[in-house]
Amino acid sequence: MMTINAPSPFSKKLQLRIESVQEGYFTLQGFTAGGATVDADSLISSLFFNYEANVYGLLSNRTDLTVEVSTSELLDIFSPRYLHPFIEWIGVDAESQVWLEKASALQTYWQEPSLWSYAAIADDFSSLAFSIDGIDTALLEMAVQQKLAQAGLVLSDLPKLLPFFLRGGWPLEQERQAGAVTVSLRLSEPEEDSDVWLLETVLSTATAKNYWTPAMRKQSLPIVDALPAKWQMFADAIEQQQAQIVDLLSIEDIRSDIFIRIMLEDLEVRTFLREDLARLQALGFDVVLPAWLKDLKQSKLRVRVSTGNVATKKVAGLDDILTFKWQFSMNGQSISAEQFKKLVDEKREFIRIGTEWFRVDANWMHEMRALMQQAEDESWTVRELLFRELPEDLSLPLEEEDADDAMRDDPIFAFELQKSLKSYLEQLSEKKGLPTVPVPTSLQAELRPYQHEGFEWLVFMREQGFGACLADDMGLGKTVQLISYLLHLYETTADTKPSIIICPTSVLGNWQKEIARFAPSLIVHTHYQANRAKEDDFKQLVASEKPHVILSTYGTVSQDAEFLQEVDWAAVVLDEAQNIKNMQTLQSRAIRKLHGTHHIALTGTPVENRLSELWAIFDFIHKGYLGSFGRFNEEFILPVERDESESHKQKLRAKIQPFLLRRTKRDPNLQLNLPDKQESHEFCPLTTEQASLYEGYILETLDQLEQLTGFQKKGRVLKMLSKLKQLCNHPALYLKEPFEDADTMLTRSTKLERIVQMAAEIVDNGEQCLIFTQYIGMGQLLQHCFSELYNVDAPFLTGAMPKQQRDRLVEAFQAGDFPIFILSLKAGGTGLNLTAANHVLHADRWWNPAVENQATDRAYRIGQTQFVQVHKFVTIGTIEEKIDKMLAQKSALSEELIQSSQWLTELEDHELRDLMMLDY
Repeated sequence: MMTINAPSPFSKKLQLRIESVQEGYFTLQGFTAGGATVDADSLISSLFFNYEANVYGLLSNRTDLTVEVSTSELLDIFSPRYLHPFIEWIGVDAESQVWLEKASALQTYWQEPSLWSYAAIADDFSSLAFSIDGIDTALLEMAVQQKLAQAGLVLSDLPKLLPFFLRGGWPLEQERQAGAVTVSLRLSEPEEDSDVWLLETVLSTATAKNYWTPAMRKQSLPIVDALPAKWQMFADAIEQQQAQIVDLLSIEDIRSDIFIRIMLEDLEVRTFLREDLARLQALGFDVVLPAWLKDLKQSKLRVRVSTGNVATKKVAGLDDILTFKWQFSMNGQSISAEQFKKLVDEKREFIRIGTEWFRVDANWMHEMRALMQQAEDESWTVRELLFRELPEDLSLPLEEEDADDAMRDDPIFAFELQKSLKSYLEQLSEKKGLPTVPVPTSLQAELRPYQHEGFEWLVFMREQGFGACLADDMGLGKTVQLISYLLHLYETTADTKPSIIICPTSVLGNWQKEIARFAPSLIVHTHYQANRAKEDDFKQLVASEKPHVILSTYGTVSQDAEFLQEVDWAAVVLDEAQNIKNMQTLQSRAIRKLHGTHHIALTGTPVENRLSELWAIFDFIHKGYLGSFGRFNEEFILPVERDESESHKQKLRAKIQPFLLRRTKRDPNLQLNLPDKQESHEFCPLTTEQASLYEGYILETLDQLEQLTGFQKKGRVLKMLSKLKQLCNHPALYLKEPFEDADTMLTRSTKLERIVQMAAEIVDNGEQCLIFTQYIGMGQLLQHCFSELYNVDAPFLTGAMPKQQRDRLVEAFQAGDFPIFILSLKAGGTGLNLTAANHVLHADRWWNPAVENQATDRAYRIGQTQFVQVHKFVTIGTIEEKIDKMLAQKSALSEELIQSSQWLTELEDHELRDLMMLDY
């Protein structure tokens, strides 16, 4: 049997199950040599310990026991470059062994430039193949295409890339550094009396403020002779890098043995910027451009379109036809539509106005010209105006008194809307004046006023053809609003197609009970069990039973995506829609491909930490509205998360507002009459043992952090955070020791002692409590202490618990069968109704306040009749207390629906040091 990695005296054997789940993707599961299952954290640590491209496994899609990898990642992690030196991998079964052997056989070629001597590219660039005697290259071909796609390259780039790859440019993940010198390509605009541009090689170092170029008398000398003496030792590396750059340029007849210095005409500059620039940057080469050339908006070319509806009716509608009047201006000077068209026809891209140069993107100009022509030739409606991919955001013009600001903030592309159209858009945004819809008579519930408004809004959005994101706070009754909508759909319309509700496994039973309780007339089929109907059997079941609602889970739909995507659904509903936030996972991609007349997302946290999650949800409810992810990243994610731009936040809020309905418990207009909630902190000191271990680990970690790169540091900071939080909980968790008797365990951690004491007091008072923790070990330790000290059986709900057992425990807790319920924060933080508890204890702090709030809302929700007390345990002087202060600031961002990503892994070195050091 072939093994991956040569055995050494220090090696340990691990077994691996490799399963192909979809073309180009695999799931991996680890086992010890004795057959025991390895948890996902340990597996990731073993597979990705040196793999910076994936931030050491942190970016992988995973479950408690498995991890998902692409084909290129599979070949990478088993390459000599990234393979763990002390682990010997063996396939756990025959199929897995075959995959391992294939990955091993390809390593001779995968990381080598010689790989490309075996490549064959189709004439139309539609396919790439490798021909290697005795080798199955299917894996290799998929891995190469994935690697190219990750760098933003396509197959049509390969003719230009092949010489570069063969000359040492493969693999892609290389530092483009010639010793201590960085080789850059610089483009400079023409001098005032000239029309030609200069493209030249320039050198720099980390400490230099300016770029170096050879003196005029040395420009024609070989590179080694043109260099200053201090850099001549790097001559070969510099020449190799410049040769690779030459391979990537579209410009012909450039010598690579002397420093590049060539003059370019306008058309050649355009070719360089369109074809060569992206390719060079994707492959890690530094390109220096004039500052004004980097940002199209600096061109000050603006388009203003006045629109009106042809119809004479006062109230605008989605299907009203529009008329357009186009106006252009650049650098404050008006340009007529005819002049603009002439500019496009001359194919000018770089224009001098006065003493300033401006770049006008020719592609954008042609798109705008086509847009004008299309608007003239076609009868556009309001609906098309809202959802068309336009060059800039839909926005209203500024008032005349803001003329100075207009030069700075005015959008490139602005619409002036006729009053009736403007009123219609305001109706969408403010959700006021919507048509009255009576509550279905068969609904077995009385809707609160705000729930009735939510129901009417969902019906209105369906009738207008808009997707909807209902993002009410946890506990405000999103479920009953959606059920009312479904009853209305099937009782008042002729639609007979089924609707599908997709939810986490943990709340599937809740949906079954809520529909049976509130809408017993709806026919429901649960598509979840192992023996569920598939393919043709599923279609026959739908045809014969005619269910109104299909209930399923994210995992099930991902597995059955192929035939479920063929169904034409009346509505596709996602509960806890943040489950599709990681847009590149198989699950997210599969669900976003479902076809329904109406798409609805339900979530209490539409954005958790990153705007990419918001994009994924909106890509589901109305595909294309926020544009491609690349454009969304450029227009919103970078300005908001990197620069914290308030103007971009406001622009995004305005864009998503028509399709997002969000109410919070604190809104006095809702008149919820919920009982009060009080949050308090329980501060606990470290024991002497904990303090000693804490300081020792900090000193060790600080030394290591100074040696790590940026990506390595991020991974190490997250690992450090987890280790310290476990230490704050109990030293036995940090040291991975077996549990001693409960009394002894309590003496080693004040926090554990306080949690156990408080829970005991709650039980003595005849009350019930929830205890949330992030760590399996902490939950088991609490169970051990409650059982031994108080003879209390406290169940522990984790992600590994089967659905039926989970449902029984929730019912039993609500019925008062046991007083203490311990929950894993990830498994129990969403979707459960646990209003029997009036105390919520957070044993350890999460770095995302939204997650903690979701967990608290298991108890503090509609149906709660008691005063709820929330206790957050914080260890004094440690990273827990410092993060607690940061969480207050982070919560303020969360209230705005948008959060910054500059969090723990983004901290400066001195901030990290302050965060980690133990305060007495």
